[in-house]
Amino acid sequence: MESLKFPDSFAWGAATAAYQIEGGWDADGKGLNIWDTFTHQGGDGVFKNQTGDVACGSYILWEEDVKCIKQLGLTHYRFSLSWSRLLPDGTTGFINQKGVDYYNKLIDSLLAMHITPLVTLYHFDMPQAIEDQGGWNSEKTAEVFEQYAKFCYSTFGDRVKLWITINEPHIMAKLSYEQGLLAPGKGEPGFGAYRSGHNMIKAHAKAWHAYNTFFREKQKGLVSIALDSDWAEPFDPQSAEDKEACERYLSFYLHWFAKPIFIDGDYPAVMKSEISRNSKAEGLMKSRLPEFTDKEKNMIKGTADFFCLNYYTTRKVKPLSISQTGPTYDSDMRAEGIKDPEWPVAGVEWLAVVPWGLRRLLAYIKDTYGDPDIYITENGFAQSDPPVLQDKHRWGYFQETLEEVLKAIRQDGVKVKGYFAWSLLDNFEWISGFSVRFGLFHVDFKQPNLPRTPYYSAIEYAKVVKANGLIYK
Repeated sequence: MESLKFPDSFAWGAATAAYQIEGGWDADGKGLNIWDTFTHQGGDGVFKNQTGDVACGSYILWEEDVKCIKQLGLTHYRFSLSWSRLLPDGTTGFINQKGVDYYNKLIDSLLAMHITPLVTLYHFDMPQAIEDQGGWNSEKTAEVFEQYAKFCYSTFGDRVKLWITINEPHIMAKLSYEQGLLAPGKGEPGFGAYRSGHNMIKAHAKAWHAYNTFFREKQKGLVSIALDSDWAEPFDPQSAEDKEACERYLSFYLHWFAKPIFIDGDYPAVMKSEISRNSKAEGLMKSRLPEFTDKEKNMIKGTADFFCLNYYTTRKVKPLSISQTGPTYDSDMRAEGIKDPEWPVAGVEWLAVVPWGLRRLLAYIKDTYGDPDIYITENGFAQSDPPVLQDKHRWGYFQETLEEVLKAIRQDGVKVKGYFAWSLLDNFEWISGFSVRFGLFHVDFKQPNLPRTPYYSAIEYAKVVKANGLIYK
C-alpha cells in the first residue's frame, strides 16, 4: 500500500454554514434573518418551498455533529455563526445569551478533542433587522458589521484563532443583489452587485482592522475572507478574443474582491474601464461601479492574513454571445463560461468536475497574489436526491482533486495549508433545498431524529486524514 503524504500539520477539515444546518429558526430568542424571511414568503424561489426551519437540527443535535467530526478524525472544523442568533436585531444593543451559550458549547467541545475551529462571521444570513435598514446596499452596514465582528472576537476569540469575515461576497453580490435569486431577493441588474460588493469589501476591511487593532496582540489569531472562483481557460487557446474574455472573466470573478484586499485597495483596471464605458453609453454621469477614496484604498489593502479559496468547477470562456438589454453584470464582463461536454457533472447541472482546474487556480493565485498561505475552505461534489450511500464515484472525484492539491504543493510550490470538504452534512442547499446532497454524512430528513450516516466517501476521507496522505491499494 503506497501513501503520498501531505505536509506535516496540514489542516484536514469539513465545512458547514449556520442557516444550512442549525434549524431552530425561532428558538431561544433568535432573531429573523433574510433566509427565514425569503423561505417563508412562498412562491417558487426555493425547491418545493422548502426551508431551513429545521434543516439538520444542529442547534439541538450539535453533539451528533461533533461525533461525525470525530469519526472523520478531522483536525479542523469550519462553521459559521448565526448573526441573528447572537444579536437578534443585528446590533449589540441586545445580546442573546442562549445563542452565545450554544456556540461556546460547540467551540469548547471541539477544543476538548483537539479540533481547531475555523469560524465564519457571515455566511449569507443577514439579520432581517439590518436588511430592513438597507443590508449590503447600505454603507452603514459596514459599521454595523464591524461592531458585530468585535463582539465575536471579544466573546469567542480567546479560543478561536482562525476567522473568516464574509463567505463568497461574489456569490452574494451577483446572485442576491444583481439577479435576486438568493435572499434577500433584491435583484437590481447592473447596479446591485457592485454596490453590495463595495460595502462588503469595506465591512471586511473594518472587521480585519478591528481584530488587528484591539485583539491580535493578546489573542494571536488570523483573519481572512473566503473567496469563491472558477478556474477559467480560453475556449479556443489560439483565439486572442477568447484570451481577453478569459481575463475579463477572472477579473470580474476572482480579482473583483481579491485585488483590493490582497494588492492595492482598488478594483481591477478592466472592471473599471468596462463598467465606466458602458455607464457613459447609458447616459450616466458616473460609473455604476463605485469608487474607493484614497483613504479607503489604504484601509482595504493588505487586510487578509491568509487566502481562503472556495473552488468547485472550471469553465472555458469566450466573448458573450447573447446581447443583453439594459445594464447587467454579464454585459459588463462581456464573457461567458462554458462547460466542456466531456467533463463529468456531479449532482447539479452547474457542477462540472474538473480537478486539474483547482491545481491551475492555486498556482495562479500563488503567482498573482504574492505566494500566500492558502486554505481550500470549500470543495465538494453533490449527489442528487435520493443519494447513494456507496458513493464510490463521488469519492473518486475527491481523490482526483486531492491528487491535484498535492501536485500543487509538491510540484508547483503552492503553500496550501489545508483542505475543507463541503460539506460535513447533507443540508439545506439554498434555493435547491434538500434536493442536492453535498454531505460526507447522509442525513435522513424524513426521520424526526435526523440520523447521520457516513457515506462511503466519508469513510475513505477519514483514511486519508489518518494517513495525512493519499492511499493506493
